[in-house]
Amino acid sequence: MKAVWVREPGGPEVLEIREVPPPRPQPREILVRVKAASVNRADILQRRGKYPPPPGASPILGLDIAGVVEARGPEARRWKQGDRVFGLIPGGGYAQYAVIHEDLAMPIPESMSFEEAAAIPEVFLTAYQALFWLGRLQPGEWVLIHAGASGVGTAAIQLAREHGAHVAVTAGSPRKLEACRALGAEIGVNYRQESFEKVIRERVGGVDLILDFVGAPYWRPNLAVLRLDGRLVLLATLGGGEVKGFDLRELLRKRLTLMGSTLRNRSLEYKIRLTREFAEYALPRFASGKLRPVIDTVFPWQRVADAHRRIEANENIGKIVLKID
Repeated sequence: MKAVWVREPGGPEVLEIREVPPPRPQPREILVRVKAASVNRADILQRRGKYPPPPGASPILGLDIAGVVEARGPEARRWKQGDRVFGLIPGGGYAQYAVIHEDLAMPIPESMSFEEAAAIPEVFLTAYQALFWLGRLQPGEWVLIHAGASGVGTAAIQLAREHGAHVAVTAGSPRKLEACRALGAEIGVNYRQESFEKVIRERVGGVDLILDFVGAPYWRPNLAVLRLDGRLVLLATLGGGEVKGFDLRELLRKRLTLMGSTLRNRSLEYKIRLTREFAEYALPRFASGKLRPVIDTVFPWQRVADAHRRIEANENIGKIVLKID
């Protein structure tokens, strides 16, 4: 089969399409003929040599796929050849064929394209886990979502809105803020022009939950706007990971809960539980239009380097998807 290969750690120019052996499904896996895969920041880090795949995972980039079942392992029973499926994998998505555990695959709604389905798994599962499993978001609470126009951000806005929570976001341009408001955000802060701490304090006093991808630069203003018993879920440290001179008494005074999480290296059992709960909640809402994948650009996979450049330049609103032939 053909697959995108990282020739050596480096920039987008190290990506090339080459012939590689196709994967073989394990007993409870299915082999999927991949029609579309999405681009995630984890792919960027892996391409640079800074985020190796978990033990046993494919070295090929790509964490979520959409396609058609081609074959199945000897113990797999949930799917048959020709079924349209999508789901989260630990690696191997930038290829003509990929394998996925049968319990991690979800059916693609009839009205949804392969490209739309590929834009869902990683960002929506990450957002669902962060908001509800870790963040314990309740109806009527306020959640602040940093990088609101990102893939996870656009997913989290919709999930929080659908849950009956109030949403504030940060983003870096009026265009991105407008996209966030269209999805349900009530407060939008352009972090290049104003302080989100100041805006949040003036508008609502504080928030109950924060989803943060930035890290160190936002540490103190994040804690400043969290209310009593507030929760902070840290999903990345794009702005840096070291905080100097932090006073732990702030945690005690507000009874704050701080959590860090990644999804890729979670156990198979955890991912299966998360996928099942998410599918039960979200698939009917995707079918009805209450939730929708937000796609910025669809690139033919021959232009994978351009897709990586776009996400590295922070130009995208929502997901960047590769169409695979």
